[in-house]
Amino acid sequence: MKISFFVTCITDAVLPHVGIKSVELLERLGCSIYFNPRQTCCGQPLANTGYHEKAKKSMRLMIDSLLNDDVDYVVAPSGSCVLQVKEYPHFFKGEKLWQEKATLLAEKTREITDFIVNVLGVVDVGAKFEGIAAYHPSCHMTRLLGVKTPPLLLLEHVQGLTLKPFKGQDKCCGFGGTFAVKMSELSGAMVADKVRNIAAAGVDYVIGADNACLMNIEARIKHERLPIKVFHIVEVLAGGASS
Repeated sequence: MKISFFVTCITDAVLPHVGIKSVELLERLGCSIYFNPRQTCCGQPLANTGYHEKAKKSMRLMIDSLLNDDVDYVVAPSGSCVLQVKEYPHFFKGEKLWQEKATLLAEKTREITDFIVNVLGVVDVGAKFEGIAAYHPSCHMTRLLGVKTPPLLLLEHVQGLTLKPFKGQDKCCGFGGTFAVKMSELSGAMVADKVRNIAAAGVDYVIGADNACLMNIEARIKHERLPIKVFHIVEVLAGGASS
């Protein structure tokens, strides 16, 4: 199966190892990976701040870059960014050509755990990882994109890993993109509450599927000087994390 890998901004600029592990995992599962160097930001920061016309410049570039690739699917290690691509048709409503192209791209684009479970039909990737972990279900991915079960199914099949629920697990970590900047005090209180509950659960690790949320949680964990490590789910599934 041919895949165009959508790396996303944060992965590319801040956490490139997550992108590398994503590609390694997909290749191990039999996928042929193509990376289009013309891809750019999905436009979410501008769109969420209200600069829709400026955001659409990035969206058009993404559409032309990824849609023209001769691939079966576009896959990304971020539910938040995939959600933005899924919303492209809404932004181009009334622009017939761009709305059609946006719809085609939206239909091809999948978050990586959703792709592995619901397209490839795989729930056990043969990963091994020792320890007790809390899974953080990021808001965009679970509430809006609707990807809830796939990451849990994959983690439940990781040999040696025990998942432990914690109080307020389904609550926002406080990142929310520009929300963390515009409402920094409220955002800080939210992530402090999240980390407090994670620590109370007595886990060794926090695992999630959205880098932005994980960066926010990890920063608070370091601020509190807690002995908890944070990993993107692909690091665990690809065998790149060390316990």
